[in-house]
Amino acid sequence: MHEIFLDELKKLNTQFMEMGVFVNDQIDHATRAFVDHDKKTAQSMVDNEEKIPEESLDIQKKALKLMALQQPVATDFRVVISILKATTDLERIGENAMSIALETVRVKGNPRIPEVEKIIGEMTHSVRHMLIQVLTAYVQDDEKMAKDVASRDEEIDKAYVKARQLIVDGIEQDPSAAMASSSYFVVTRLLERIGDHIVNLAMWVVYKTTGELSELTNPTENQTI
Repeated sequence: MHEIFLDELKKLNTQFMEMGVFVNDQIDHATRAFVDHDKKTAQSMVDNEEKIPEESLDIQKKALKLMALQQPVATDFRVVISILKATTDLERIGENAMSIALETVRVKGNPRIPEVEKIIGEMTHSVRHMLIQVLTAYVQDDEKMAKDVASRDEEIDKAYVKARQLIVDGIEQDPSAAMASSSYFVVTRLLERIGDHIVNLAMWVVYKTTGELSELTNPTENQTI
């Protein structure tokens, strides 16, 4: 019976990883479309916005069915709970990527603050690398890698603050560009939120591996479940 559980769990983990890779690509497509003012690509993403929620729902249904039919022991139960929670955070990341695409479709005019666009590119590269690493940590049960990923969220926060100041400075120099430039606020904030959800993913890796549920950005608060 336990072999059946492990086999089904392996399939579930594979589906989870595939969803993670797809979400990671969506971040790239969305931010490239925004910087390039590529409304066609952005609209294509919007037209397929149900793909990630549907995938998330399918994984969660399978995870719940696995718990109900196989009645896992405590350790296995923790693994299934972690994939349920982690899938929700992956879906949220996908929603943030979709919101960037929607902003690309919505924005009027072609604002250009090259320094901010450079930061957007850097933030995108960082969160995509963090996401791949945390997915790898999840599959490999690598607690240290997960915590290392979480610690890098501070870099994303600093980049967001820097970008926000550059946007304010740009609007002060050209108040007529305020409406168009507001999209930069939206996109950098969404990338910052993606970083936060990656920290959550790292938290579920640690929980899956150790049974400890802790806020990785505030390690002094820690409890064991």
